[in-house]
Amino acid sequence: MITHLAAAEAVGNPAVNISIFIAFVAVTMFVVIRASRKNTSASEFFTAGGGFSGPQNGVAIAGDYLSAASFLGIAGAIAVYGYDGFLYSIGFLVAWLVALLLVAELLRNTGRFTMADVLSFRLKERPVRMAAAISTLVVSLFYLLAQMAGAGGLVALLLNIHDKTGQSIVIAVVGVLMIVYVLVGGMKGTTWVQIIKAVLLIAGAAIMTAIVLVKFDFNMSSLLGEAQNMITGNEKTATRDVLAPGAKYGGSTESKINFLSLGLALVLGTAGLPHVLMRFYTVPTAKEARRSVVWAISLIGAFYLFTLVLGYGAAALVGPEKILGAAGGENAAAPLLALELGGTVLMGIISAVAFATILAVVAGLAITASASFAHDIYASVIKRGQASETDQVRVSRITVVVLGILSIILGILANGQNIAFLVALAFAVAASANLPTIVYSLYWRRFNTRGALWSMYGGLISCIVLIVFSPAVSGTAKSMIKGSDFHWFPLENPGIVSIPLAFILGIVGTLTSKDRGQPAKNAEMEVRSLTGVGAEGAVAH
Repeated sequence: MITHLAAAEAVGNPAVNISIFIAFVAVTMFVVIRASRKNTSASEFFTAGGGFSGPQNGVAIAGDYLSAASFLGIAGAIAVYGYDGFLYSIGFLVAWLVALLLVAELLRNTGRFTMADVLSFRLKERPVRMAAAISTLVVSLFYLLAQMAGAGGLVALLLNIHDKTGQSIVIAVVGVLMIVYVLVGGMKGTTWVQIIKAVLLIAGAAIMTAIVLVKFDFNMSSLLGEAQNMITGNEKTATRDVLAPGAKYGGSTESKINFLSLGLALVLGTAGLPHVLMRFYTVPTAKEARRSVVWAISLIGAFYLFTLVLGYGAAALVGPEKILGAAGGENAAAPLLALELGGTVLMGIISAVAFATILAVVAGLAITASASFAHDIYASVIKRGQASETDQVRVSRITVVVLGILSIILGILANGQNIAFLVALAFAVAASANLPTIVYSLYWRRFNTRGALWSMYGGLISCIVLIVFSPAVSGTAKSMIKGSDFHWFPLENPGIVSIPLAFILGIVGTLTSKDRGQPAKNAEMEVRSLTGVGAEGAVAH
């Protein structure tokens, strides 16, 4: 406990930390209020009226995608596990190639507000929209869970709050701020928050990277050598080689399969994340959607290179023992490195940026989930297409409040978990429930309603069941539910089972049904996906 207390005392000035954070909230709230002046229509509230350029949207996508997991979780994983921690960065980045090549342009051309617009266009609308909306809500909740857990750990460092009650209060504050951002700003306000946050996060990471490299005379060998010395000097990590695989996912066959499962979920999950897919509707043309993704990949790629230096820099300058002993565990690596590099002020800035990261991402998730419920379940299923745009916006706002309360409760339960790992679970759910149906809908004419429902529900249910009965939830010292053991599935991430199963169920469901769809609709969707002609009509009236 001495190490824990020493780390706890060395996190800077809580007054400085919180004042920088409050300044960020004040500035972004001003921007949100300015951006919210034209939020009367559903198009403005859900997709900002398609009014953002490709570069603007690309920066916003980077802001949406570079979550607390990317900054805190990955830097911490590299600092503690070396090479195996960097595998998260590789998986998150490579995933964008799948999104760019398979999904981005066709999705923008075919839909209008949500993922379900695409899936239901040539299938039976009500059951498919219901399945897509349920999937969107579940994925969003998993992702929100990770961000809220990150908020708890970060605040333990920011304000020296080490009791669970205090951290729970801060998680609740984050949830309330998220609700306000979305209620006031809609997609336009949320997008500007994400743009501001992306610029601050990437700039902050770049500055820290430059300082670390200056300390080691721009010699990566010296940096890695010092990181190895710090790891070897710690009895918990003495056997680890910072450049060799296996520190986290080596050894047993089960561990290696778990890594394959994680990699599959990371690479395929992005193209099924509803809050990322919805960003393609905030640009006016498919060309701008492509530009968005190119900008996003460039910014995200640069950021993940920074995390490599930051992770090993934290290992070399702070040491894994101090990181693991600090409140927040692995997630404390980046803030502690900032404290080491620039003292109280830099740590306050970096911590505030990390907090801003959490706020921006949860706001994006909340508006996506609320839009899906209002547009897909309320307007299309309950009201059978008879709901006005005003009604949809009102229901969306109510949904944001309910979702915010639920995410606060779940975030308190998940407090203390590694957030990169929690996000990987959200990716597994997205890749299992959404990606197979999206790919089949866009590329397979024979695909029908039964195939879509079997694929979505089968992927979603199998993934959730395997997560619930995995070591992630019970059975180990790092599980969410301590002191219980009801796990029977051996892998922490179920992607290697649930993703192929969802693809297979889509094929089996389609081929066992006599439904051949409507040839005219199939042809129309193919033309629309390739050209974008008529995309504004891609919803039922």
